[in-house]
Amino acid sequence: MTATAAVAVLLGLFAVAGPPALGQEASQETAAEALSEAAQRGAYVFRAAGCYGCHTDEKGGGAPLAGGRALKTPFGTFYSPNITPHPEHGIGAWSDDDFLAALRHGESPGGDPYYPAFPYTSYTGMSDGDIADLRAYLFAQAPVDRANQPHDLDFPYSLRFTLGIWKALYFEAGAFEPSADQDAVWNRGAYLTRHLGHCGECHSPRGALGAVDMDRELAGNPQGPDGGKVPNLTPGKNGLAEWSESDIVWALRDGLTPEGDYLSDSMGEVIEHGTSHLNAEDLAAIAKYIKSLPPNSGL
Repeated sequence: MTATAAVAVLLGLFAVAGPPALGQEASQETAAEALSEAAQRGAYVFRAAGCYGCHTDEKGGGAPLAGGRALKTPFGTFYSPNITPHPEHGIGAWSDDDFLAALRHGESPGGDPYYPAFPYTSYTGMSDGDIADLRAYLFAQAPVDRANQPHDLDFPYSLRFTLGIWKALYFEAGAFEPSADQDAVWNRGAYLTRHLGHCGECHSPRGALGAVDMDRELAGNPQGPDGGKVPNLTPGKNGLAEWSESDIVWALRDGLTPEGDYLSDSMGEVIEHGTSHLNAEDLAAIAKYIKSLPPNSGL
């Protein structure tokens, strides 16, 4: 087709369809602005939820959010998936309901259960608004054409049908419900710590089948990510008993402990890509919640 013919075709289509109505044009602009605002809110949710660190193989030179980061556990090695909006290898074909089902119920778009290495056991408490905003942010990112890497799990954990049994035993879906006995700051801290920030997934001990022991919430984990020991965050003697709320804020914002040491390794990544971007009010809320926990001597 010549350039002249192409122009003629376009003009013909325009003549048939007509220009968009003023109201329609305005509504499209309003929808685009709303999506942009949702993505901006979602950027904050993304930071608080720690998505970057788990879904980016930074050491291997992987593209942001394209997956492939290895997570070594007593059950084998998990590889994080691609969460860019690539239509085939990422989440680009997911609907709003698919995204909600993944975070709230731990289910794939095909209805299959996810392994709890994906912390839906914590994300289930996220608000509908935060889930929607996070989706808007992720879908605003550049798609990356990278296929997901299969997990390398020991038997019988490699048998995916067992996840249905695991979920029936250890998982209950539901959004966070504020405690009527606590103030708004404490409730915000509980939401950020227990659900959006999912701190207990690393900092709490787990049972033989990998379920978090909520009776010892944040009491430390002798077998954390990559086999490392994760410290006790409760106000127990082996935890943060000597730390003030401002000490916790300082550590989450700048990575500096009261002793003058810098937090590194996995926690350093959490701070760099996550908690250092939170506002002062949210950091203070997390600190208040952590200091309110029952003291635990840890493991």
